[in-house]
Amino acid sequence: MTDTMPPSTIPATSTLPVPPDKPRRSIGTTIEQYGLLILVAVMIIVFSVLPSSGPAFRSILNVQTLVANQSVGLIVAIALLFPLAAGFFDFSVGAVASASCLLLAATTATYGWPLWLGILTALAFGVGIGAGLGWMVAYLQVNPFISTLGVATLLGGVIFAYTGGLQITNGIPELLPVIGSGSLGGVPIIAVVATVIAVAAWWLMSKTAFGRHFYAVGANPRATHLLGVDVRRVQLLSFVASSTTAAVAGILLLARQGAATSDSGMTMLFPALTAVLLGTIVIHVGRPSVPGTVIGLLFIAVLVSGLTLSGAPAWVGQVFNGAALLIAVAFARLARGSKAAARTV
Repeated sequence: MTDTMPPSTIPATSTLPVPPDKPRRSIGTTIEQYGLLILVAVMIIVFSVLPSSGPAFRSILNVQTLVANQSVGLIVAIALLFPLAAGFFDFSVGAVASASCLLLAATTATYGWPLWLGILTALAFGVGIGAGLGWMVAYLQVNPFISTLGVATLLGGVIFAYTGGLQITNGIPELLPVIGSGSLGGVPIIAVVATVIAVAAWWLMSKTAFGRHFYAVGANPRATHLLGVDVRRVQLLSFVASSTTAAVAGILLLARQGAATSDSGMTMLFPALTAVLLGTIVIHVGRPSVPGTVIGLLFIAVLVSGLTLSGAPAWVGQVFNGAALLIAVAFARLARGSKAAARTV
């Protein structure tokens, strides 16, 4: 008995199926994802060539100052990302940063602790505040708006009670101003530190299961729970990560200012919140991300700096921050709505 090949089941005239072409990126999608970045580039060009702002705006000193001044704000904005990815706003990050700044100054300058111990104390303070907030929100089901705003108000009162409206300037460890005002090859050291923290946060949130759990919980906590993820634990850890990062911002704030003030932190909160929300309408549309936050913060910094150097009044910065916050909230809401509509089609 001889083996015979089975007749081919493919007709001679047929052709193998051709895989469909990958969808081409439309111009509208590109503009939607990178429009804010393009706008930043346009603003840089405009403010660089304007006679009223050009010489000062494009100077190396202005670039160094702008980058160094925004470093602390970037870390505060990154602190907001963790709970926001998990579905919550944390309005305490500015107050935690200010309180950590004061705690580090008090322990080292007033009580003579070594710098490393003061830094560990400030970080432990951030971890403790985050754990308390996360426990209230995740396990006691306290409204996050009320709990975080309450903690911010409480810390602001404690800061003013301790300082009496005065600054702590004497006895600040010499290493901190070096980090806050020094440079390496013309690049501010504090900007290098902030960049390292931003890259670490990006890697944590986008390349690890730990970070992806934040987004999963924020998108659909019930479905995430059914997949076996401890939703409450993720929510608690998002606040711990937020407050710990805010404590790092407080340490860098003391390094940059060289003093601890009675500021309650609200002056840092709203620009950071604006940057984060602006970041949701660029790159990863509808989702908070580190690259989007960097672009949002750069947009605010470039516009305010350019307007100031052009001779605009001092109140322009506050007006712009408020308007940008409202616009960012509206666009973020529209982006989420359009994505939800696309999923139902």
